[in-house]
Amino acid sequence: MRIKTTLACLAATVSILGAGLVRAEGPAGTTLETITVTANKIEEDITDVPQSITVIDDEVLKEKGIEDIPDVITEIPNMFFKPAFNENVNFRGLNVSYHTGQYPVVIYIDGVAYSTGGKSFNASLVNAERIEVLRGPQGTLYGKDAIGAVIKVVTKEPTNEWHGDIGTEYGSYNNIPGSFNVNGPLIQDKLYIGLNGRYQQEDGWITNDYTGDDEANKSNSRNLGAFLLYKPTDRFTAKINLSNDAYDTYWPDGYALPGAVDASEFNRDDAEHTSYDVDTFSEIDSLAQSLQLKYEFDSVTLSSTATHRKLENELVYDLDKTSDTICDGLTVFGDTETETWAEELRLVSNNTEGVRWIAGVYLETEEVENGPYGIQFGTSESAYEQNSESVTESETMAVFGQTMIPFLDNFELTLGARYQQIEKEMDLDTYYGPVGVNNSDPYYSLQADKTWDVFLGKIALSYRLNDNLNTYASLAQGYMPGGFNDYAGSGSEEDNTFDPQQSINYEIGVKGKWNRLRLAAALFYMDIEDIHISKFENEVWVTDNADSAHSLGAELELTYFLTDSIELTAAIGIIKAEYDDYDTGTAVYDGESIKDTPSHTVRIGAAYFHPSGFYDSGDVANQGKVPYYNDAKEEFGELDSYTVADVRIGYRFKGYDIYAFCNNLTDEEYMTMYSSGSRSSLGNFGDPRTLGIGVRYSF
Repeated sequence: MRIKTTLACLAATVSILGAGLVRAEGPAGTTLETITVTANKIEEDITDVPQSITVIDDEVLKEKGIEDIPDVITEIPNMFFKPAFNENVNFRGLNVSYHTGQYPVVIYIDGVAYSTGGKSFNASLVNAERIEVLRGPQGTLYGKDAIGAVIKVVTKEPTNEWHGDIGTEYGSYNNIPGSFNVNGPLIQDKLYIGLNGRYQQEDGWITNDYTGDDEANKSNSRNLGAFLLYKPTDRFTAKINLSNDAYDTYWPDGYALPGAVDASEFNRDDAEHTSYDVDTFSEIDSLAQSLQLKYEFDSVTLSSTATHRKLENELVYDLDKTSDTICDGLTVFGDTETETWAEELRLVSNNTEGVRWIAGVYLETEEVENGPYGIQFGTSESAYEQNSESVTESETMAVFGQTMIPFLDNFELTLGARYQQIEKEMDLDTYYGPVGVNNSDPYYSLQADKTWDVFLGKIALSYRLNDNLNTYASLAQGYMPGGFNDYAGSGSEEDNTFDPQQSINYEIGVKGKWNRLRLAAALFYMDIEDIHISKFENEVWVTDNADSAHSLGAELELTYFLTDSIELTAAIGIIKAEYDDYDTGTAVYDGESIKDTPSHTVRIGAAYFHPSGFYDSGDVANQGKVPYYNDAKEEFGELDSYTVADVRIGYRFKGYDIYAFCNNLTDEEYMTMYSSGSRSSLGNFGDPRTLGIGVRYSF
């Protein structure tokens, strides 16, 4: 009843409201400036794009202390990030597919897709001009993984003057982040360079009583980036981008209890002291490069984006996540190396009015090497391990196009399509034997090979009611590739293959702006076929398909200047996401809520900006109950809803910004993740109240 009532209210709101979560650039008493986005890979007014888009500009990133992708996700209605060894982002009921390494939300930075393995959420935002979050399936233009949304980081373009900033903070638990960004001309009007970097370390708030380590959940990260931009003529540009990211985490932000206990048995006070006997860590290193070439002809622009990324991840954690048990010394371990090469060639019309279009081809090759990858069994006196080593190679070829056709006076039709072929091959060897004994003969081997072809379509119709208000309706297909379980110990190729997940997203919405106000509202319904599900078998995660599911929801965003100095913002999402046909063979879960999908997300913010340079801001966020699956008990449960508040106060003068902040002002105790196994269950928590101060200088 609650969701029906809310949907009815938001449906009524759709008839009068409009677009975008972004701070106005100009004086609050005047008409808000046009927001230009590149959602369709061409520059357009956000109001004219028939889909849900959130835009967060550089000023908002700084004012709210948004430093990484998880911070961005908290700003987006119906989007949820779950931190853990196996990170997950959920959007509109869509989850990670662990054994394809693909996530329903793809991150793009300078043309490089950060979606593989989920090890992309620490990507640097230091050089971000703005962030565009394109909600709903984006497969026709952005490829095979964009079944849910795209987070597109648009970086700053250099000018003939040097610009940059440098800053640092100090906060609770010895949290010390620092960043710098500088760009400018080497040769006026011809050659430009940019350099940026970010470093962060934190000691954490959990003590491992087994070793006495009071920094058990410490973390540190490093991001370095550079670019060269060459403009030999007014028509031709070439840009080289380089980035290197490293992210080391240790014990998760929680603790384990023996056996298959429910989430209600956990509390944050107990998490502050845990006990485990095996050093637990995850080390990630990413190196990426891209080359972007663009030539503007009279009527069209031809562009090429070539990218390469190499990602390495080493993971070890305590088998039962406790100590003083028969499993002492036993581990779960994994080494993964992913290398991706991609090329996109596209042709775009230069029309700013009338019919506009884009067409292109996309090629990608990827190799994923897993191994050693496995788990140890038995007791500390008699230990065995199962180790799987595999190589998965995939090749993707696609052609795509989209056109926007205005007709009559106020209508515009958008038609998009993508034909895509993905071929995957996997060679897997699985070994079993005593720990420490080199066993060169696998007890199980599998060679798998499969090709998937798919046609993805999109159609949208928009109608401009007046100069300030635009409405739209759209239908778009989404797609997440199939794959193979790379930790198999038995079964045929068919037994260890899962099908692609496909969806059809129906959406209606409205966008508009009036003087001090921007508003956006959307209703959506999504049919999901062959939804990827993860289950815990023999102490490891495997992927399978449930036949069908659906999600139904609404999203509302607004920005309003109450006075010239007071800004109010809101982002509200509500959703009902359920499995329609989910039969495991031993249990039926039809009608159960899709795991990791919050029932709602609400964020309300207020900010005050004084002409003298003083400012303060605050956000209150409420997240609804989150369904989880208890693998050991084979039943669903829910994490409780929670509310957190963050505040920030600062003063700007002569390029300096000095500020203080408090996150989780009320010290709310809330769980962010729960998982269970036969030996133990794990509960993770959000950070306690944290305080900090910072300074930044911009020039």
